[in-house]
Amino acid sequence: MSKQREDDFRELAAGYFQGRINRRRFIQQATKLGISAALLSRLAPATYAAGDNLVDSSPEAPNESPITKERIEFLKSKPYKGVTINVLVLKATVGDCLKYHAPKWSEETGGHVNVAEVPIDTLHQQIFSDLSTGLGRYDTYMTGCWFYGDFFTGNEPYIVEIAPFLKDPKHPYWDPDQWLPAMRRLYSWQGKVYGVLFDGDAQILYYRKDIFEKPENQEKFKAKLGYDLPSPPKTMKQMHDLSTFFTGWDWNGDGQSDWGISLHAKVNEQGFFHFLTLASPYVVSKDNKYFFFNPDTMKPLINSEGHLRALEDYVKFLPNGPKEAISWTLGQGWNLFLSGHAVMEPTWGDLPTFAQDPKSNLCQGKVGACVIPGVDEAFNPITGKWDKYENNVAGNTNGGTWHCVISRFSKKKEATYDFLAYMANKKNAMFNCANGWTGVQPGMKYEYFPPIGNGSLDEWAQYGWNKDDATRYLNAYYENLALPNQEEYLRIPGAAEYWHELDVRVSAVLAGQAQPKAALDETAQAWEQITDRYGRDAQKKLYQESFAS
Repeated sequence: MSKQREDDFRELAAGYFQGRINRRRFIQQATKLGISAALLSRLAPATYAAGDNLVDSSPEAPNESPITKERIEFLKSKPYKGVTINVLVLKATVGDCLKYHAPKWSEETGGHVNVAEVPIDTLHQQIFSDLSTGLGRYDTYMTGCWFYGDFFTGNEPYIVEIAPFLKDPKHPYWDPDQWLPAMRRLYSWQGKVYGVLFDGDAQILYYRKDIFEKPENQEKFKAKLGYDLPSPPKTMKQMHDLSTFFTGWDWNGDGQSDWGISLHAKVNEQGFFHFLTLASPYVVSKDNKYFFFNPDTMKPLINSEGHLRALEDYVKFLPNGPKEAISWTLGQGWNLFLSGHAVMEPTWGDLPTFAQDPKSNLCQGKVGACVIPGVDEAFNPITGKWDKYENNVAGNTNGGTWHCVISRFSKKKEATYDFLAYMANKKNAMFNCANGWTGVQPGMKYEYFPPIGNGSLDEWAQYGWNKDDATRYLNAYYENLALPNQEEYLRIPGAAEYWHELDVRVSAVLAGQAQPKAALDETAQAWEQITDRYGRDAQKKLYQESFAS
């Protein structure tokens, strides 16, 4: 092969492996370069039946792209005419997103989607009441990933593996190989995929880059703190210093005093994720990956010295935001930042997405993003020792990563999968993660820029994104998901109960009704009781298996 052909093939292969071109085009172009069929079959095996037969658009499927030719033919008969699937969803933005897609799927297939909504505090109960009784009122459930262990407590899983559906090209095309590894794990159990792509949650820190970069603010900060204003903050100390510095004065020029941080810490909502996220670097390191339990004994780690220091430091943020934040929902916390009155917020990707609407906020083009700041000393709860680090940071996938799973009791599994796969199709998945009102965050490679995937700034700009906001958001979000130190995600049976016990006690600390050490000790005692009730050996087995997913 000539030097030019070698260079051409190297460029072609890079495009294929980074997801910029599909398998069919890769093989066609490589064949023209003289690459043997045997070598190509090893380089590009056919993972999914749909992958070689794709077109960009079709009148039969106006809301899907790419589409298989088999899909186009299948839709001509309105294959699910007269079929109604029943869906249980979270009453929140992610539920609204599913409802948005339902009538569009119905137009293509003739099927109907009946949606029932429940609040987060009763979602788990509703799902497992339906499953444990075998009533099968719902064909699919929108689940938080911490419910997963409960799906595998019986002799047979309550939910079905989706591999058989993936191999059938008549269904909407989506490619699980595009998942970022950290996200794929949350849709899987012991290596088998049970969930269909929807959400991809993680928490990072968002900040007002324009305020941090303002020369007069930098001068004031250095004069007061003795070092250059860190934009973005790299350490928890810097984050605390920034939070304190920007509290109590009018840094946005509207005549009102502003705040250093915004939180959404309401109990029985999703406020406990704040603690899990901010605590991770105090415990998770290159020397310890366990955050919740000792894997050999199932003894709780939640009241370790590292968790205690993390909670004590979390409490120090409270004076730098409105006192009402301890009872704020997500939207209330986001609104403080979006209205220009908080300079930082650790939260989900909804925040920078909402910031792209200039009609409802003041932040478009002004949002910076970074991984959660680190610490120079982390506690190893397995060895019982503090270890020194230059700056220990830890990634996370905290949040629901909300998505649907199919009930084994469903009598309409094929139609149900078809609807879920419709929402997972690239055209719809990209729409979901680029629009703030959906509650969906990016978990697929193609949503990111090269060399991670084949996303483009122009594509994000088409959805109204400021290009610098998009770049900072996606780069920081991916950095968080790719960090070598990753906080574990609790998915064993009873995870909702374990987290509830933590949630109510952390909330009591934030409200000044309990001391941090006593609260964490009580949490550990409650966790021991939950573990014993479910069976310590059984919990240990599933805890260890959850790491293998």
